[in-house]
Formats: sequence, structure tokens, C-alpha cells
Amino acid sequence: MVRFKNRYVLCEVVSEDPRCRQCIEDRTLGLAVRDAIARVHGDYGLACCSISFTVKYLNAYTGTVLLRCRKDSYGLLCSALPFVRYLESRAQRYPCFLNTLHVGGTIRTCQKFLIQYNRTQLLRLLQNCTTEEERQCIQKSLLSCSLTKEQSQSGDEDDGTETD
Repeated sequence: MVRFKNRYVLCEVVSEDPRCRQCIEDRTLGLAVRDAIARVHGDYGLACCSISFTVKYLNAYTGTVLLRCRKDSYGLLCSALPFVRYLESRAQRYPCFLNTLHVGGTIRTCQKFLIQYNRTQLLRLLQNCTTEEERQCIQKSLLSCSLTKEQSQSGDEDDGTETD
């Protein structure tokens, strides 16, 4: 049996209206992306992308979105994302756009990239701090998103004795 390869597109919802992020749902975002694909690439593009297109992850607080599609049609998806101009929720339209951050082969690579991206964003915020209280809060956030391995305590430490 053949495994179907997928691509994961990590995006960020950028909107000036703060209510837009609060009203985002994965279903409405998926419909907006499919509508953009249909407008840009027609029925062929919609059929190619709809085979395995799903919204795998959506964080409404940060505006982070992870989209999955087949490897063959990820180019169609990426080229249609700039044409998402608004999200419709509860009979209201919120103007926004999707900023593509990363395209990866696994969810794990997208997660690693997102951690690194958030870390660089926090470093930028740290440079623009005006008060010491803000600086300490951002430094605490930076420490919480570090990529350090946990050391196992099952005898991996060196106790200073040599064995031959």
C-alpha cells in the first residue's frame, strides 16, 4: 500500500480588528481558503486541493493556523492564500489576510519552526521595551519557550570514576 505524502502550511491570520481572531473557527477558515482556491484556480484547483485539505490546527488567540494538503497540490494552495481577504463569522465579515510562515513535510517541523519564530518575535519585543517590568515579563516568556533537552537521571551522569 502506498502512503500519501502531505504538506503542512503554517500561516498566521493578520487582522487589524481584534474581534476577528476571537471569531475564527476552523470551518469558516477552511471555507474561505476553499473559496479562494476556487476563484484563483477554478474547478480543477479546487478538486486537486480538496482531496486531503484540512485545517489541522487553529489557535484563535495567536492567530496561528496549520493547513494540510497533498504534496502534489500544495503549490495551488500556497498561491491561493493571498486571495483570502476576509473571514465570515456569524453573518459578519472581518477583513484579514493569511501570512504564510512555513511549509513543511510534518507537523513536527512546523512546530519547531513556530517555536523559533515566536522566540525571534519575543526578542524583537524585548528590544522595544520601555519599562523594566515589561522587560522581565518578556524575558520570562523567552525562557519558557527554550528548546532544551531534559537530562535523564538513570545513570547518565559522570561520577568521576574511570572504568577500563
